[in-house]
Amino acid sequence: MTIRAVSWNVNGLRSIHRHELFLSFLRNESPDILCLQEIKSLVEQLPPEVKQVDGYHAYFNPAERKGYSGVAIYTKQEPLDVIYGLGIPEFDVEGRVIIAEYPTFTLMNIYYPNGKMSAERLDYKMRFYDAFLQVADGFVKAGQNLLVCGDVNTAHTEADIARPKENVKISGFLPEERAWMDDFLSHGYSDTLRMFDGTSGIYSYWDMKSRARERDVGWRIDYFFTSNSLKPRITNATVMRDVIGSDHCPITVDIDA
Repeated sequence: MTIRAVSWNVNGLRSIHRHELFLSFLRNESPDILCLQEIKSLVEQLPPEVKQVDGYHAYFNPAERKGYSGVAIYTKQEPLDVIYGLGIPEFDVEGRVIIAEYPTFTLMNIYYPNGKMSAERLDYKMRFYDAFLQVADGFVKAGQNLLVCGDVNTAHTEADIARPKENVKISGFLPEERAWMDDFLSHGYSDTLRMFDGTSGIYSYWDMKSRARERDVGWRIDYFFTSNSLKPRITNATVMRDVIGSDHCPITVDIDA
């Protein structure tokens, strides 16, 4: 049996639903697990048909601040356990993490912070990165097969961004952010897409204001990562660049269960 997991920064769950793109995507693609980032909604603000979708268990971790951040998981198989947050209040108030434990692996769905706003937010982002890695390593040390997905808000290499030279001093492609990703992978994790496709020019995010998607001036900042223990069971990974509705497109991974 193959489990297909999809990760998508929807840039507003209510917005994408109003445009009749969310439920149609879920029904047409029918992923076993759908991880969303940047839902920008409290649970009570969501319409009933979004909170409860036939065939899925739904879990939401919104930010305390309205219209900001937030993550969700829709899953056909009910998890053994669901954890909300990293257990660190300064990060958890922003609703950035849901962890779902399944019989054969543990899934971390994460909306990592953006560091572009200020030096303080960049510091927050880097501290979040370190806190996440400590939690992830804890799961692996405890014998868990780990799958991590989400909007990491950093393009790892020059192959992951259309204009590397122009963005080398911009958060999302800073040397320290990219070095952290090198360090993360060195702990025993793999970028699943790069297991199957090493080419450049594969993007998952395009700036809306500059109509970058039309010109394909993009960034690959959305990822599925796997621990080494789960890696042999990853059978495919893709970027669904033709799916519209957000400034990000969905990404997928297939797992041999």
